[in-house]
Amino acid sequence: MSEQSFPFKLGIHPINWVGEDVFEHGDHYTAEEVLHDISTLGFRGTEVSRKFPKEVRPLKELLNHYHMSLTTQWKSVHFSKPENLKQQLEAYRAHCDFLAEFGCNVVSTAEIGGSILNQDPTRGEDEVNVIRLDDEGWKYVSEGLNEAGHIAKVRGLDLVYHPHAGTVIENREEVDRLMEMTDASVVSLLFDTGHNVYGGINPLDLLQTYYNRVKYIHLKDVRLDILRQVKGNVGIRDSIRRGMFTVPGDGNLEFEPIFKELAERGYEGWMLIEGEQDPAIHHPYNYARKSKAFIEKTVQQVMAHS
Repeated sequence: MSEQSFPFKLGIHPINWVGEDVFEHGDHYTAEEVLHDISTLGFRGTEVSRKFPKEVRPLKELLNHYHMSLTTQWKSVHFSKPENLKQQLEAYRAHCDFLAEFGCNVVSTAEIGGSILNQDPTRGEDEVNVIRLDDEGWKYVSEGLNEAGHIAKVRGLDLVYHPHAGTVIENREEVDRLMEMTDASVVSLLFDTGHNVYGGINPLDLLQTYYNRVKYIHLKDVRLDILRQVKGNVGIRDSIRRGMFTVPGDGNLEFEPIFKELAERGYEGWMLIEGEQDPAIHHPYNYARKSKAFIEKTVQQVMAHS
């Protein structure tokens, strides 16, 4: 399928090679090895990996060498504690300045207070349960996100909130409340198929409900048998270690209705493939190649029947 006939901007996340939540996954890969694979596979868009240079100039040089565009970089925020607000907004401003240097259009964002992700230092390695937001926490988070959204907007970026497994906004009730309490003009949504399913959300229904706020997409598949084993029993890092997530076409999710909805709505943003699994078991280049072929074939079928 030619680039001209493919209606979406399809990229891939380095997380398929180098784990971001499970640090032992792919830790031996270098930035050059990851980008060489991504470029060879024909992708032209990617996110930042923890193995990539942290400064603007060397990162630009590296991306340019592989003819790669930067789409975004995850930014954790901790707005649920109001004493953090000034420092958090300063860090957010610097992050947006960094992404603006690369012409990014979105900044991937998630609240990590109370979560079981690595980024919250108050939670232990083996935590299973998220500490949910109370009404006051929701007020602080929504107000903080609105302020951060304005910071992003004046720099030409859209804040796209990422509902994420193991965080305070992962299920449908929480996403609905987030959408209701935040300003739609400055807080948008990152649509992640895999994390939606982990949170008990029907991805297609969520997409149909909030399409007008969706500005960025992660395409992630789920092995439902493993999800049933791990949900509520182990934390998100161990769930990843056990192979809960994989690339589109290798798990149990139905992607054709999602691509049909996106095509009919005229979606023009980036979609990035995410596998988030052990690269020693699931070779990232091979899985990425198969997933790209699966997505292109599925989209071709959708377009042929539209």
